[in-house]
Amino acid sequence: MLHPYRGIVVNVGKDAAIWDALQIAPSDHVAVALRDLSGRVRVRQGNEIVEITLPDPIPTGHKFALVDLPAGSEIRKYGAPIGRLTQPVTVGAHVHVHNLISQRARPFPAIKG
Repeated sequence: MLHPYRGIVVNVGKDAAIWDALQIAPSDHVAVALRDLSGRVRVRQGNEIVEITLPDPIPTGHKFALVDLPAGSEIRKYGAPIGRLTQPVTVGAHVHVHNLISQRARPFPAIKG
């Protein structure tokens, strides 16, 4: 199966055993778990595979930090900002609604006129 970003092959056949998570765009602060993950995992970042230790389990499809980030940091996924951290996170930490305010869930301002 091809991921829509740059046609990256995701979790198919023998490649499924090569990496556990994917950084979708080079500027992303997070990787996405391709299956339920825990412990030491392999992350595809462009053409490289890096290993990261997760402090807690990460469910399939959820995000985790690729770098240490302070509270208030803007988080990028798909090469675009998706929200801001409400607390600091360390490499491998789960990034989700418990520590991220989504920019996608904000209400639109009222339209006047």
